[in-house]
Amino acid sequence: MAEKKRILIVDDDGEILRSLKSILEFKGYIVETAENGREAIEKSKTRFFNLALLDIKLPDMEGTDLLVKMHRTTPKVMKIMLTGYPTLENAVKAINLGADGYLIKPVKPDALLKVIEEKLKEQSEIESLSEDKVREWIETRLKKLESGENQ
Repeated sequence: MAEKKRILIVDDDGEILRSLKSILEFKGYIVETAENGREAIEKSKTRFFNLALLDIKLPDMEGTDLLVKMHRTTPKVMKIMLTGYPTLENAVKAINLGADGYLIKPVKPDALLKVIEEKLKEQSEIESLSEDKVREWIETRLKKLESGENQ
C-alpha cells in the first residue's frame, strides 16, 4: 500500500467499534471512530477519509441521513452502510441515497475486508481516470496553443 488509506467507522456500539477498528488497523488502515452522526460529520469536516462505514441506526440520526450529509460534504468518500436491521427498503434507500455498499451485521471480517478493498480499488480507479482526463485536456489545449488554433 503506497499511502495508508483512512477509514471512519460510525457505530453506537462500542464493542463493534473496537473490533472493527482492530481488524482494520491490523490490515494497515488508519482508523478513526465516531459513536454518532454529529461526531462523524465533525471528523469528516476536518480530516480526509477514503472510506466510511456507517451504521443505519444511530442515536442522533438515521444512518441514511448521515449518508446524505456526508455525501454533500465529502462526496469522494466511499460509504458503506452497516445494519443489524436489514430490510429491502433500507437497502434500496441507502443505495438510492448514494451508498457504495450495504453489509448486514454481524459481518464476517473476510467479507468486510473484501468489500473495503474493492471499494478502495474502485476509488483509486476513479481518481486515476480523473487525472488522465485532466492531463489529456491540458495536452490538447497546449497543442492547440502551439499550433495557433486559438488566435
